[in-house]
Amino acid sequence: MRFSTLAVLAPLLATSVHAAARNFVMYYDEWHPSRPTTAEQRAGITHLILAFANSTNPSMYKPAYDIAAVKSEFPKAKIMVAIGGWDEKQNIGFRKAIATDASLDAWATDVKALVTNGAFDGIDIDWEYPGGSGDLGPGPDAALEIKRFPELLAAVRKAIGKDKILSIAVPGKTKVDFSAYTSATSQAINASVDFVNLMTYDLMNRRGDEDNKLKTTHHSSLKSSLAVVNYYLSLNYPPAKLNLGFAYYAKYFTTASGCTQANPLGCSILAAESNFKDTKTSGVWTFEAKNMKPPTNTSLSVATDAKCGPDVGKSCPAGNCCSSDGWCGATDDHCLGTCWYGFGDCKGPDIAKSWQYAASNGMVDQEQGGKYAFDPSSNLFWTWDTEELMKKKVDDIVKAKNLGGGMAWSMGEDSDGWKHTQAIAKALAT
Repeated sequence: MRFSTLAVLAPLLATSVHAAARNFVMYYDEWHPSRPTTAEQRAGITHLILAFANSTNPSMYKPAYDIAAVKSEFPKAKIMVAIGGWDEKQNIGFRKAIATDASLDAWATDVKALVTNGAFDGIDIDWEYPGGSGDLGPGPDAALEIKRFPELLAAVRKAIGKDKILSIAVPGKTKVDFSAYTSATSQAINASVDFVNLMTYDLMNRRGDEDNKLKTTHHSSLKSSLAVVNYYLSLNYPPAKLNLGFAYYAKYFTTASGCTQANPLGCSILAAESNFKDTKTSGVWTFEAKNMKPPTNTSLSVATDAKCGPDVGKSCPAGNCCSSDGWCGATDDHCLGTCWYGFGDCKGPDIAKSWQYAASNGMVDQEQGGKYAFDPSSNLFWTWDTEELMKKKVDDIVKAKNLGGGMAWSMGEDSDGWKHTQAIAKALAT
């Protein structure tokens, strides 16, 4: 009788334990340093990954924020460091590391020093992408990168030991960037890592959609995210090791002529990249407080230190543009894309104004599971996730597939009330 009772209760207990133990992995990047200010806003975050340490001499990493304060604010979270990132300069060290066995051992030892010196709980390897095309295109030896990537992970695991966490960030565009993530490598990769952060966003980016077609579509829909999950499950990665990725930003793309509000999905877009360089016809708009409300640009003083925009309430001198990062200048990096209108000169559409239109006129694609909008005044197509869609992803993907949990990029990008963070945390906890 006792055996029967336990047999009945075991599945329920297992489900309860798993629900309580779901990961909520949060990247924290240096470009968006805002942090939640209350325990309620921070609740549920299990891992905080600081981004990024350069892959060249990772032990030299110096956090851009007060680590003691971060650790005190997140006492229950594991604090890790991500090595790499999208910027090609961040990934040069990976390629140097895999050149020889000696260089790989030396690099892994340097990673261990990073963990030891900073008293961190683990490392996240964010190489974008071994054997694939990163910021500046393919590397010099794709075959070597694919072969040596699992060996790099094994070397890091050996160096930091089993008591430290080792995770990886992996591509969501599995038809394009997945060269190192196949059935030939999955067993070796899985043997070294504790969990896998699925970048189930940017599935539409400046290089196109999943098939690299320059057509408007969702960048992180429920349907496409599920397809990514199923791909990695097909490679025999354990479900409990997979964390579903969420993006704290909307993406926009400039459409070619002929796109309409009636049918904005599948429209052609203007080339968003040329020779691996951003043409500034597309971009991201984070869920930061400064971005979610119409900017206030009355009674501005002129910047004397080149810092501008809504964060500081200053405009640029005549002839200068206020970049998305809040710096005055006259280059295309300052004047195109998400340049701040009203705080200096700008070229191209007013992205802040277009977002206000998109946020008020967006529609939910019930079939694909994504929100989108088309702004006819600027010919911009917008794609993003709402809190409701994120919660649905937790239910329909994380829970349905019994995944390890969720992951978000990045914490400071949700500073407009931390609504998405709290929505995901609550969904994962129930």
